[in-house]
Amino acid sequence: MNTTEILTIAAAIVPDRTAVIFDGDRISFELLQERVNRLANALAELGIGPGDRVAAMQTNCHHLLEIYFAAAQLDAIYVPINFRAKEDELATMLAIVRPSLLFLGERYLPLAPTDGSLAGERIVMLDAAGVNGRHNYDDLMANANPEQLHFPEDDADATTVIMFTSGTTSIPKGAQLTHDSFGAFLLTSVTPADPDVAETNLLTVPLYHVAGLQAALAAVFGGRTLVIMPQFDPEEWLRLAAEHRVNRAMLVPTMLKRVMDHPRFAEYDLSSLDVITYGAAPMPLPVIRDAIARFPGARFINAFGQTETASTITMLPPDDHALTGAPEEVAIKLRRLTSIGKPLDDVEVMIVSEDGAPLPSGEVGEIVARGARMMTGYWQQDAATGEALRSGWLYTGDLAWQDADGYIYLAGRARDFIKRGGEMISPEEVEQILTEHPAVEEAAVIGVPDLEWGEEVRAVIVRANASVTEADLIDFCRGRLAGFKRPRSVVFVAALPRNVMGKVLKRDLREEFGYPVVSA
Repeated sequence: MNTTEILTIAAAIVPDRTAVIFDGDRISFELLQERVNRLANALAELGIGPGDRVAAMQTNCHHLLEIYFAAAQLDAIYVPINFRAKEDELATMLAIVRPSLLFLGERYLPLAPTDGSLAGERIVMLDAAGVNGRHNYDDLMANANPEQLHFPEDDADATTVIMFTSGTTSIPKGAQLTHDSFGAFLLTSVTPADPDVAETNLLTVPLYHVAGLQAALAAVFGGRTLVIMPQFDPEEWLRLAAEHRVNRAMLVPTMLKRVMDHPRFAEYDLSSLDVITYGAAPMPLPVIRDAIARFPGARFINAFGQTETASTITMLPPDDHALTGAPEEVAIKLRRLTSIGKPLDDVEVMIVSEDGAPLPSGEVGEIVARGARMMTGYWQQDAATGEALRSGWLYTGDLAWQDADGYIYLAGRARDFIKRGGEMISPEEVEQILTEHPAVEEAAVIGVPDLEWGEEVRAVIVRANASVTEADLIDFCRGRLAGFKRPRSVVFVAALPRNVMGKVLKRDLREEFGYPVVSA
């Protein structure tokens, strides 16, 4: 399917239902379709056509959805840009995709290139006047035809989005995602719009991230009302969830913890929440156990995917979050809460060795996947594409192992794995143990140079109780971890460096704390 049909179908089935709530405004599905038509027609007048790249840099807003659907209507390619990008990072991404048009929030205008590569007439201001040759978004919309004049090719394999990887590596790569990358997931995982079924989603994750775009497209396809937050704030999340009687929400683990830790958490009525999806970063076991207890009416889903897979490829469903049954059953479910669940039915997933051979249960290897959702490659980066796509499989860079029941457990990124005296150590395994200590707020584990062992394990800790010491935590790991896996040193920090999706920036930790270990 072409993703323009996601909106067309919903607008036909539930035209009067509110599609988007943003900053106090409500936009119906019918009006959203009209606004997309207007924008597509305006872009066509500016010369935008098939294959042209249309980039956008702004915090979450309904405009970004309109830009995506308008670009798709013209068979153009949408390029969402991380609004936290610095000037050099933005210049690099724009140089890679060479957009024909750039939509900008006013606060990001100072970052726009001044070398003439992006003249004023190729910039559209989302929230400011169109001066110095630049266009204004509202003016374009007001002067455009509201009818749909452009009908895209029915090519599910055509690129619809170039989405840059999350930024944990130094060189951004633009994953090419097709209409089928999103459509394949929606058609198999989301119930289409129904006049008799009304739900409300709260969108918190950024729309430049695949989880945010996927959540927004799923809401539109399902005919759900989408409440859009510009940026995450825990109390604002609580207010919006209660005020709009939100049924569904997606949070990364750090967001979920901040919501529960907010001093006014108990003041808000969150009983309408039916489904809470989490993912994008490892979930500490104490956090998800706390969430299950504090959101008693909600069903939890752990969704795993990455930019290059366009959407979820494995899932731990609500049944595995229900901590009921005999003690031995609860123990099994607690163990599975540290997993990313099982592959979805329409995706093939394997754990393979370095030479690509499938590994038996219990052995750590790289997660590879194939199916209609996978990217077709990195834009203008053939070498990186050849490394990621091999023999029809996407090599994710994530290390994991699979148990006898088919549940997959992450073991870390390939580049983050610690090699100590020939033994391979999963940072995630050590981190899970450390976060079980009541005085540990957060934990990250890195490998640091060691003359005798090659690498040693160092824990970087955010304390919940300042009295806990390095010796306390190392001793806590005795009996819980094999000797070679135990941290040999611990450093304490006020906060861990994270990207907006909650992933700890291990590169930053290695730069700051990667000096040779001194044995404890």
